[in-house]
Order: sequence, then structure tokens, then C-alpha cells
Amino acid sequence: MFQPSFSLRAFNSFGFDVTSKLFVEVTAVSQLSELVKDAVFQSNQRLVLSGGNNVLFCDDYFDGLVVHINNKGVSILSEDGDSCVVRAQAGEDWCDFVRLMVGKGLYGIENLAHIPGKVGAAPVQNIGAYGMEVKDALLQCTAIDAANGNQRVFKNQECGFGYRSSIFKTELKNRYIIVSVDFLLKKRAPLKLEYGNIVNYLKTKGIENPTLLQLHDAVCEIRDAKLPDVKQIGNAGSFFKNPVIEKVQFELLRTSYPDIPSYEEPNNRVKVPAGWLIEKAGWKGWRDSHVGVYEKQALVLVHYGGGTGREIVALSEKIQQSVQEKFDVTIIPEVNFIRNSR
Repeated sequence: MFQPSFSLRAFNSFGFDVTSKLFVEVTAVSQLSELVKDAVFQSNQRLVLSGGNNVLFCDDYFDGLVVHINNKGVSILSEDGDSCVVRAQAGEDWCDFVRLMVGKGLYGIENLAHIPGKVGAAPVQNIGAYGMEVKDALLQCTAIDAANGNQRVFKNQECGFGYRSSIFKTELKNRYIIVSVDFLLKKRAPLKLEYGNIVNYLKTKGIENPTLLQLHDAVCEIRDAKLPDVKQIGNAGSFFKNPVIEKVQFELLRTSYPDIPSYEEPNNRVKVPAGWLIEKAGWKGWRDSHVGVYEKQALVLVHYGGGTGREIVALSEKIQQSVQEKFDVTIIPEVNFIRNSR
């Protein structure tokens, strides 16, 4: 069951040559329930890994057990004239799941198309794009308690969702392992077109009233145009969260940078694109021998090969310092840093 000295090169989208002390793949919920009772599981530092698309291994060796969640299956639990409840197992590919739902004419996650990763990781990160977040469609998720193997269902309001965050990243980090997610999707709903450059893209294609499928495909093409393919260049997508600042500070910034983009937030706050800040700080296209900043999108840090996670960490810290000094704005990594416990 447990595989020693296991290479994680294929299990992290940065493509770093990392080795874990132990590795195990889980393909069924019952298997996971038994696994957590095993002495090896309980005595080792643990990392639950699905697609490995939002992690940065800071060391070349992970001194513990990596648990790869790879259970599959999508099923319709219930439906009526307006909506449909769909359950997806945690190991399902997120992009494939979104495409499948769009193909069935179900609305609610179409703007989240083409985000790499697995279904089980989506609630942990509360993934979001183009004005939509996974919390908007999530009904509940089922998880296994790592302490005893018991199942627990978390309703939407129990998940503590925030901007790229959830209770599974905060209070209950490393405590529960998500095994399936239930989504409440609509059979009819207005499309969200106002965020990002979706409208401009559709205009260039001559599409005035897009269908659900056309919106899905538009999001995929937009993402492809600005984000590198992990099969070609190692990366974890958007590396930093978009900072949310006080409106007073934003207005002050706008006096010096009239073209600064922004999005209104509740409580008199404003969200500013981190990619814009990083680009204005001069980092877009920067490259060292092994790592750099993607030439088409400054929000993406890339690994060209032969490098280590420590190099990405050092680069990210330099970028943070640079943005802080230039704009007095703090940017925080969205990517999860994986370090050995001391």
C-alpha cells in the first residue's frame, strides 16, 4: 500500500523533482476510512494531494506521507424543473467536471472552466474566476475525519468560505479530507459576462447573446491566451491573491496611477489586480536561469526546469517586497507552501 521514496515530479504542477518519504493512492472512500486508522498514517507528517496544481514544495524532500486522492464518479442526486443536485467524487478532474455540467445545460460553474485541479481541492481553496466562486454553487461536501475515519457532511454555511479560503485551510486544516462535493446547479440562469475581458472577447467573435457553451469556451480560450500550459512550463496558475484595500488608499493610488484597474468590494473596500501591481513594479517577463515571471501574465511565477522550490520562494519574496515599496500594498500568496514540520 505505502510506496517509499516516491517521486512527486508528476504530482506538482511546478514540476519540481521532489521525493516523499511515503506515498499512497486512495481510490475509494472506504479505503481512506481504513487508511486513517493505520499507524503509519497517524505517526507521520501528512499531506493530502489531489492534482498538485496549487502547491509549492519548498524542499526537495517531503519527510512524511503523501495521500493522493483519486476516487472517481459523477452522479445526479436529485432534480426538479429549475435545478439539479450533482455529486462529484473528490478525485474527478475539475475541468472535465465543468465541461460535463455545461454539456448537460447546467449553470453555476461555467466561469470556473479551465482551472486545473481536482474537485476535492475546489472547496478548500474556494476557487474563483470571472466573478464566480465555487461557494456560489456548492451545496455541501463530505469529508473524512483524519483523527478517526468518521464521515462528516459540511453544509455550505459550515465551510467558512472566504476569498480563496475555507475552514479547510484555516481552523480545520489537516483535520478533514474531502471525498465528495455536492453542487446545486440551475437549469436556467443569467450568464455572468461583466468580469474580466469576457465581453471584449465575445465582441471580437461577433457573439452578442452567448450560449452557456460559448461562455465556457470563451473562458477556456481567454485562460489559454494568458496562462502557460503546465505541460510546457511549470507553474501553479495565479501565484498571489488580488489584494483588497481601503477605498481611501485606492483613491490615493489612483492619483498617481489613473489607469489602475479595480473592483468594488463591500465595506468601502476595493480589490486591485495583483498582476497589474507586479507588472507595474517591473517584474513581467523577468527570468533567472531556472525560474521567472510569465511574459504574458505577471501573476504567474514559472519554473523553466532544473530549479527548486526555494528559488520560487525567494522570487516571490522579492516581488512582495517590491510591490510593498512601490505601492504600499501587501500581496499574499494564493499558492500553498509545503514545508517539512520542524
